[in-house]
Amino acid sequence: MSDGRLPVRRRWIGWTIAAVTTLLLFAVGWVVVRGVAAASELQNVKSSSSQLRSAIADGDIERAERIAPRIAGHTGQARDLTSDVVWRGFEFIPWLGANFTAMREIAEIADDVASDAVIPVLDVARSIDLGGLGLSGSRIDLTPFAAVQVPLADADEVLSAADTRALQIDADAALPPLADAVREMRDVVTEAATIVGALHGASVLLPPMLGADGPRTYVVAMQNNAELRSEGGIIGSLALIRADGGHISVVRQASTADLPRLDEPLAVTDSSAALFGEGPGRHIQNVTSIPDFTEAAPLIAQRWEQQFSQPVDGVVAVDTVVAAHLLGPAGAVTFGPFTADADTIVPILLSEVYATVSDPIEQDAVFAQAANALFSVALSGNDPKQLISSLAAAAGENRIRIWSAHEDEQGRLAASTLGGALPTDGARGPHVGVLLNDITGGKMDFYADADINTAVGVCHGTPTTQVRVTWKSDAPLDAEQTLSTHVTGGSGGDIRTLIAIYGPEGATIESVDGGTSDEGVQTALLGTRSVVQHELLLSPGDSASIAVTFVGEGAGDHRTHLQHTPMIEAPDTTRTELTCD
Repeated sequence: MSDGRLPVRRRWIGWTIAAVTTLLLFAVGWVVVRGVAAASELQNVKSSSSQLRSAIADGDIERAERIAPRIAGHTGQARDLTSDVVWRGFEFIPWLGANFTAMREIAEIADDVASDAVIPVLDVARSIDLGGLGLSGSRIDLTPFAAVQVPLADADEVLSAADTRALQIDADAALPPLADAVREMRDVVTEAATIVGALHGASVLLPPMLGADGPRTYVVAMQNNAELRSEGGIIGSLALIRADGGHISVVRQASTADLPRLDEPLAVTDSSAALFGEGPGRHIQNVTSIPDFTEAAPLIAQRWEQQFSQPVDGVVAVDTVVAAHLLGPAGAVTFGPFTADADTIVPILLSEVYATVSDPIEQDAVFAQAANALFSVALSGNDPKQLISSLAAAAGENRIRIWSAHEDEQGRLAASTLGGALPTDGARGPHVGVLLNDITGGKMDFYADADINTAVGVCHGTPTTQVRVTWKSDAPLDAEQTLSTHVTGGSGGDIRTLIAIYGPEGATIESVDGGTSDEGVQTALLGTRSVVQHELLLSPGDSASIAVTFVGEGAGDHRTHLQHTPMIEAPDTTRTELTCD
């Protein structure tokens, strides 16, 4: 007869299940509590990093030295919370494990940065005013830069490696709360890497480029975004500046009329010729149709040297929106019949001048006066920190390009965003791009706008990337009657545009959809990148879309970066889920 008790084996199984269940519940609770705490620590890192950057920019090194240990404490805590054996065990759970791996890796990266990069940057901040970079009046003090090159190089190396590693973390695979923490920390690392990399480059390049070893001269090409070119806009005017021992001055100004059409065009690459014909080699206005500034800039230098018999050491290209950045801290300037501030300078230069001044020669004179006024603002040095901040913001929008005729300097510039070279795919992921070139012959891009969508994924087993551009005209419906022919180019208000879309290196074109017609579509190569160029014609108020799908090598990567022509207003860029047919 049974005594009501379970057999020993059954009791043992029950105890085992209960024990395992208890351990699992404990483990789950353990990692949840530690995960929430780690996310909180990383959020504190983000907040403290912002405070540290402000303190350094303000020159308040004592405050920065108080903040730095807090950052190290937060990153160390985040690392400890995500590195124990229980946490690492959860990384092996299918589907869920990616969350824990991403969190651990971003905590490790943040801790490495705090330990190995923050201190070198503070050492630099003690030696040089990072907020103003030694700018006083129209002169930059070049002497401190030699002393800070080594610590900046050390910090740059650490941050570059951290940035590359952080970008390889797939935040999209993590659950929303953890994904947000990973993305935020990744953004902090990328921003720090960009800033320190730029400072290191400046410490190496600024002394020789600003005349520490002898005078230098540079052509400054000013681009008009109301008539788009790949690098920003048609070249409207130029100036020659001189740098000597850190002192900067304007030597000469010129309009495009001073550099007339060449009967024999300068040589351009096969890619540029395939997309834009002889225009960049024949007309100074069209040189920046070339999307690679390392190719375009030498052509600008060659044109200047041929026309004025003045050898130059480099070329700087800026677009009209840079003027708004410059006037932010400076207030207002007056030129011709206009008074402009940061809010009005762009519409004045890109629209109102043409509506108010009918004679093209007088327009050139107004633009020359505007350039003089803006150069005066840039060289006055009234508020060096604000000026540096404004120029950094413009450079971050790819509105400033720099090329040097000196090979060693150009090697560094070409590797930076300031150099304007076509991007190179690598450890940080592939790139896609959109190039916009006006062929209306007027200034109608003042009324143009764009939306750019990128979708990546896998379709039918094939890695796939799709780039869609929606091109819109906001021109007045009565443009033909209300806008001058200098603006419409005689088009009646229509906007004609060449839109080129290129894919990752090595990817091939699977399909091209949309557009206003099947005419004017061409394919070419930019290096190893496949590119599709489509001619669009929009009437006032119209819009049209083009979508290009790339497959194969480099496609389907969640780290895909988008490059695009700088416009007056930045296009709306989005990333969506890839939809397969």
